[in-house]
Amino acid sequence: MTNIMLVDDLQYARLGYKLMLGKVSGITIVSQAGDGRQAIAEIERLESAGGPLPDVVLMDVRMPVMDGITATREITRRWPAIHVLILTTYDEDDYAYGGLDAGASGFLLKDASAAAVKDAIHAVANGDAVVTPRITRQILEHGMPRPTAGREQQKLRDSFAALPPRQREICTLIAEGMTNEEIARKLVLEPATIRRTISRILFTLQLHDRTQIAVSWLKSHASQQAMSMVRTRRYVSSSADNPLQTH
Repeated sequence: MTNIMLVDDLQYARLGYKLMLGKVSGITIVSQAGDGRQAIAEIERLESAGGPLPDVVLMDVRMPVMDGITATREITRRWPAIHVLILTTYDEDDYAYGGLDAGASGFLLKDASAAAVKDAIHAVANGDAVVTPRITRQILEHGMPRPTAGREQQKLRDSFAALPPRQREICTLIAEGMTNEEIARKLVLEPATIRRTISRILFTLQLHDRTQIAVSWLKSHASQQAMSMVRTRRYVSSSADNPLQTH
């Protein structure tokens, strides 16, 4: 059984996910919260009461009081066993990456089907990553929303460069959003071989899951110039439209 917490400032959004997941076998909604601070307080309450903690938190990003990225960073720091799945819209690539950088196990678009949400929940609960290829392509094409310091980026590059060629290739495919099965088909290998190789990569790089492989790889290959251009373009666009729009 996978325990779920829903975190969204819109009550109708939480209700929608509750109706979507309420009858799914193997999933139980144990708690809800209207913002990041409430989510942390609710986990503290469950912990103090000895009740079951959520295995997976479905986390909105844009919320009052405490946003989803800040909450994700705090939750994954204090409760490493809890996995966070960021929910984002197509136009929130910066927030999707920010959530991953904060420790989320993956992100989904809010227009994802019920089957996709269910599969994503089970995936992150089992320690896998959920990195939507469409948003990943946006990051690969346009760069990271936040720059990586030169020294940190070089350290990451050196770490990946020290891996055997096959492991580096698999890291690249993970960062492109491919599943283990897709990687196995592309490389004409067994999925079990891919899983074993990823385990070795995680051990070597001292990372926790596939999501961290993707984030670290993207950081190491980000173009500082591209990132600057993206930040400038997005800032001008959002300022001209409605920079304070919450949804």
